[in-house]
Amino acid sequence: MYRFFLLCISLLCFNLLSAQTAKLRARAWGIPFEGTPAANNAITDVPGVLVGYKTLIKDTAGKGVRTGVTVILPKGKTNAAYPAGWFCLNGDGEMTGTTVIEEYGLGYGPIGITNTNSVGVVRDAIGAWGVQHFSGSEMFDFSFGLPVVAETWDGILSDINGLHVRKEHVWEALNNAHAGAVEEGNVGGGTGMAMFLFKGGSGTSSRAIRIDTANYTVGVFVQGNYGGRKDLLIAGIPVGQEITDLMPVTNNNKRKDGSIIVVVATDAPLLPSQLKLVAKRVSLGVAKTGGLGRNSSGDIFLAFSTQEPQANEKGTIQTWKSIPKELMDKIYEATVQATEEAIINAMVAAETMKGNNGNTLYALPQARVQEILKKYNRLKK
Repeated sequence: MYRFFLLCISLLCFNLLSAQTAKLRARAWGIPFEGTPAANNAITDVPGVLVGYKTLIKDTAGKGVRTGVTVILPKGKTNAAYPAGWFCLNGDGEMTGTTVIEEYGLGYGPIGITNTNSVGVVRDAIGAWGVQHFSGSEMFDFSFGLPVVAETWDGILSDINGLHVRKEHVWEALNNAHAGAVEEGNVGGGTGMAMFLFKGGSGTSSRAIRIDTANYTVGVFVQGNYGGRKDLLIAGIPVGQEITDLMPVTNNNKRKDGSIIVVVATDAPLLPSQLKLVAKRVSLGVAKTGGLGRNSSGDIFLAFSTQEPQANEKGTIQTWKSIPKELMDKIYEATVQATEEAIINAMVAAETMKGNNGNTLYALPQARVQEILKKYNRLKK
């Protein structure tokens, strides 16, 4: 009995410690968001979607490395096709594979997000991983796969010209991709990013919706590296104008605005043209946080559905299913809501980080944000 009592006390202490050390998300700060999240409030709430990371943090030869790679697998670890559409709000950035999506309305295999100078190696590594796993499958080859890889710039904190992301890092992220809860903040491709001149990074959110008698999920993943301080809005409140200190410590006084990459997933059956409309609505979620799509920002968005078209036995007829366009407002609304929350989740999870050349980005201060929201009567009790 005594040993059982000690075990119970130990488990209680462990759970309390875990609760104290676990990162709080934006809702736990009392930030009010509209809509109902699915189970994990993450893109992985869409069945079959996996997320994997490889985070690189090291200091070597006087250079600081704060970078990595993120992978999103729309149909798990398969080469199955998925309907997709994309939209560019501002084009000072890169997302590969978009021309084939425009032409066929379909994407294939994993999606990668990394730093600006590592797009090529991540694209090639995803293709090589696909060849290794699926080269025996009908209709698969690297040239047709044309992997989707996007980027944001992490040159404040990381030695971006050192080209530190390698093939094995991408494969590690792919092999470790998982469902369920998703890490946020200083992880994967978001490791070295800034948002509104605070520390930024990776973030996710989801919404559970019902259209007629069917239940669907919309999930969003963001890698954010954009915005001026005065632009930042949280729950509609000009938080960035209230917090004028905690500015980046950097020797680069000519920094341009950065970029944001957003991936939207849903299990609702949608046509590629409808998914392009969904990708456009991401812009509204970005705007709700203060994003302006400035000239030097790469704001590029991809939306996909996990419900692929079906072909007959001979492959001569392809059948698509979709909800009517007239019923898409709930998907648009969920996309805007989840984009806004994913962006704030990325900032809430991000921690102060010092990197290359001693440059430093400071975390969003929880107590001060809560105080500001309370002043405007926007703190959720």
